[in-house]
Amino acid sequence: MKILVTGAGAVLGQGIIKSLRQSTLDCTLIAADPNPLSSGLYWADTAYRLPFAADPAFGDRIHELLDRERPDVVLVGTDVELSYFAAERHRLEALFRTHVLVSDPRVVAIADDKLETARFFESVGLPHPASACAEDRDAVEALVECVGFPLIVKPRIGARSVGVSLVRDRAELAQALEGRIGLVVQECVGNPECEYTASALVFDGMVQASVVMRRDLRDGNTYRAYTGDYPELNEQVRTLGEALQPYGPANFQFRLDDRGIPRVFEINARFSGTTPLRAMAGFNEVEMCVRKLLYGTPIVQPPVRSGVILRLLDEMFVPRDRIDAVR
Repeated sequence: MKILVTGAGAVLGQGIIKSLRQSTLDCTLIAADPNPLSSGLYWADTAYRLPFAADPAFGDRIHELLDRERPDVVLVGTDVELSYFAAERHRLEALFRTHVLVSDPRVVAIADDKLETARFFESVGLPHPASACAEDRDAVEALVECVGFPLIVKPRIGARSVGVSLVRDRAELAQALEGRIGLVVQECVGNPECEYTASALVFDGMVQASVVMRRDLRDGNTYRAYTGDYPELNEQVRTLGEALQPYGPANFQFRLDDRGIPRVFEINARFSGTTPLRAMAGFNEVEMCVRKLLYGTPIVQPPVRSGVILRLLDEMFVPRDRIDAVR
């Protein structure tokens, strides 16, 4: 089989490639990214350059690449490309006889915007941090009166904790909001010792498998993960997945409140940067999804190894001729 992974320079894209390399799939791996110095390109069998997703030429280049390589599966490895593939999924699948693993535009839009994430959970009656649009000062004031401080101020659209502020009083809140737009103000739930990342795989309207890991963060990314069964939290994650109804994977990031209830502050309507960590624990969600798409193989909840996953730096040398050969 041939598998195309976009976003080979992103943590997500590289994680998908790592998961494929850890799997038992016999696949030819095609990687694509705008930057020829993206390391994921050089883990693949074939590498291509793409325009940035905002470039008007992006769609034409995707058509050209799919027509040339005819991959069996397309896996999207960066957030900025999700909207395009979500809107074009059925057309691309029909034109190029491939499978594009991406959720529909509704799910992508909910996950992309942290205020819309909170509104979604409110609409379906599931726990979430109390939230307010920063531009609605009456709503922000009501939030302060309801939950008090500390609060979290963050971009509605963003990742890796960029632009996130913990504010402890009204002065810090005013400072965090000054001169900025597109923000959400949220209740600060729990503490860093009770933060989790989880994945659910949803097909045919049902959660087929799920996994939960407690995590430690550094610079917005998971750098230690604690794996195990977490049966009660997995049950909650399955409820979240069935409410959201993604196509394939969805990642939920949450903290436990003082009653031990998970309150989700972020959804990724895709695989996540911790996907290869889950594969190391026996939950290779990329392989399970590919087998489901290509062969109709039922997804069966695998046992998850209990332990700690430690992330580390690594390096690779790439000869100049390989870089020059990226098309």
